[in-house]
Amino acid sequence: MAALAACSGTSAIPVSTARPAFSWTSSAPLILPQAAPGRASYAVKDPSIVHAGGKYHVFMTTAGSDGWGLAYTSFEKWSDARTAKIVPLAQSPMGPGYRAAPQVLYFAPQKTWYLIYQGPDPLYSTSKDVGDPLSWSAPKPLFAAAPDIVKPPQGNGWLDFWVICDEAKCYLFNTDDHGRLLRSETTIGQFPNGFHNTVAVMSEKMEDLFEASNTYRIAGSQTYITLVEAISPKGRYFRIWKSNGLGGKWEPFSSAPMNTFASRDNVEQLWSEGISHGEMIRTNPDQTMTIDPCRPLEYLFQGNDPAVRVDDYIKIPYQLGVITAKGENPVSSLCRQPAQY
Repeated sequence: MAALAACSGTSAIPVSTARPAFSWTSSAPLILPQAAPGRASYAVKDPSIVHAGGKYHVFMTTAGSDGWGLAYTSFEKWSDARTAKIVPLAQSPMGPGYRAAPQVLYFAPQKTWYLIYQGPDPLYSTSKDVGDPLSWSAPKPLFAAAPDIVKPPQGNGWLDFWVICDEAKCYLFNTDDHGRLLRSETTIGQFPNGFHNTVAVMSEKMEDLFEASNTYRIAGSQTYITLVEAISPKGRYFRIWKSNGLGGKWEPFSSAPMNTFASRDNVEQLWSEGISHGEMIRTNPDQTMTIDPCRPLEYLFQGNDPAVRVDDYIKIPYQLGVITAKGENPVSSLCRQPAQY
């Protein structure tokens, strides 16, 4: 999530032509801002989603006349999403204040739900019941102090924090709106404490590696994928990379120009200017962030009507919708029935 609304310029990078590209179709907007007493509601954005207990649980950033905050909604079917109540998490022990860009996950070793978010440094809250929006604990920091790499002269801040774990370690990925993907690490036993060794794992032009990274394990394989939002003259879009390990090197994972994952050029029935900050819909809510390559990919994203132009970033009327993959793609090519988790 960032206040830079437009930028231009792309650069070509070599990719293999042996893999198919991605193709998608879009739903209509499914989750919209809801009116609240004494507050103008401008947008819902930065969604994080899990399916647990027979329901979808969606956490999101809200933008309104009182600033930025976090909120929650739940529903059994997507047809119910528009009418499902959105509950501000400021009503929980998390409290009010600047909160944005949530990620929800179930940390199985502790049998505890975690919400990772920015405030503006990385924070977390916990709950034993993902379906109770008033149960989230007061914020705690993931770092005692920001690492030097995100402070001048080495850096200029950090945002959009993402946790994913393998068998031994938990990794925190984040972007910085200046062309870097950063990674920190801790052990499974220390989580959520002990994050250290913050390094840049990818660096490109600012607009080509911008923000909102999200990383997943592909079930039944040793492959991980990372998605990062970028900016083109046509609008926001996502690029995709793969790696054989969370501590390893990332390489492009699409035959499309700029290793595109989802953009205006490959999404049918798109109502939005582009594809911005989102999350894959997973069958497994735990800390491994595993997705099933044998099921059509679904991606919950934020979008805005290209006909609506506003100068104030907080007032951009973002809504949430879902794109669903069509046909074979680099992820589905990894399907090995039955999927192993």
